[in-house]
Amino acid sequence: MAYFTEQAPTPSECLDKIRSKYGDRAKVLVQRTVRKGGIFGIGSHEEVEMTGTCGYSPAPSGYGTLGLEERPRQNSNLEEEKRKILAAAGKSDPTLLTILKEVRDLNQKVETKLESRPSAENQNHPVLEKLEEDLTLNDFSPSYIRAMIERVRREFALEDLDDYEKVQRTVVAWIGESISIYREKDGKSPGRKKPRIIVLVGSAGVGKTTTIAKLAALYGELVDGGWRNKVRLVTLDNYRIGGKQQIEKYGEIMELPVSSVENYEELRTVMALYRQDVDYVLVDTIGKSPRNYTELGEMQAILGACGPRAEEHLCIAASTKSSDIKETLRQFAPFKYRSVILTKLDETNRIGNVVSALWEEGKSVSFITTGQIVPPDIERASVMRFLLNLEGFTIDREGLSKRFPEPGDENG
Repeated sequence: MAYFTEQAPTPSECLDKIRSKYGDRAKVLVQRTVRKGGIFGIGSHEEVEMTGTCGYSPAPSGYGTLGLEERPRQNSNLEEEKRKILAAAGKSDPTLLTILKEVRDLNQKVETKLESRPSAENQNHPVLEKLEEDLTLNDFSPSYIRAMIERVRREFALEDLDDYEKVQRTVVAWIGESISIYREKDGKSPGRKKPRIIVLVGSAGVGKTTTIAKLAALYGELVDGGWRNKVRLVTLDNYRIGGKQQIEKYGEIMELPVSSVENYEELRTVMALYRQDVDYVLVDTIGKSPRNYTELGEMQAILGACGPRAEEHLCIAASTKSSDIKETLRQFAPFKYRSVILTKLDETNRIGNVVSALWEEGKSVSFITTGQIVPPDIERASVMRFLLNLEGFTIDREGLSKRFPEPGDENG
């Protein structure tokens, strides 16, 4: 982990300086006020000093990576010498003060030359500009694009950048590496306790109720006109107009029992009834704004009645902008959701917003829904499903399919 220390006249200027130097992943750990300038405190002024980390933590097991490296803080020998001189200046010594001024001037000249020195990495190569345009077209976030461009600069020789097709193919593969797919455990393994309890949470309007119905059909496994697994539906969505009626209609069509509950005690009673001889319990919740901490906390308390084995999964609409996806991922974190279910992919042609946010927050995706029809419009997430949605990129389907195979039958 690399650390930095930066100073500026105000907190906002200091933060801007940190972001400019170290990017969005810089984390401030300590902030304090220091005095600058003057001679032994006379004529000095206050500045803000911030210390923190600018490295990238290793991705969790199973997660993709863009191959980012930690950015170590550049320690100047001149700065070290300056500190030694300051430490030695125990009294007003004209000679030491003169040396200190010369060192400071020399340091500024060196830094100016380093910043203005032309470099192959810093030059705007036409291929890098084209790549940035294509990534922006697909709604990838600025930090994701910056990381991808930097990796291209590191791993491609300057002469190889002229081959845009090669660069493009490589970048598509890197995008695939950054997508994490949630793998369900084998539900048929001996000793697994019943029922498996799956809870869907998320903001209002993302399609949780329709997704619950699709999962019921998927996990129920319709065989010869009947359900192989016993599935039960539970809804807490009693306040939204038509919410309860919608899931009850799905239950009626699929001939699956539906229970409606409003509080912790009612949910606990229903769960107790389903402890025996039921394979799956699917719980639909009330859509909550990620900014309403009070309501999120209340819903989390109610869901405690499902017990410690309950699995929360977060539903997010594919058309949500990147910044809002990141906020939703963070605000629903207390639910300890196991994966993201991406809904309404049919309503957008861009997937960079989703890929960027999931990568930046280290989250995996389990299912994708693409319409309102139950049960066909749901599929297990795959890297190829995302890559095929990229615009402006040539997709080598055969090669990428070998590198990122479709998930097997992991119904569990």
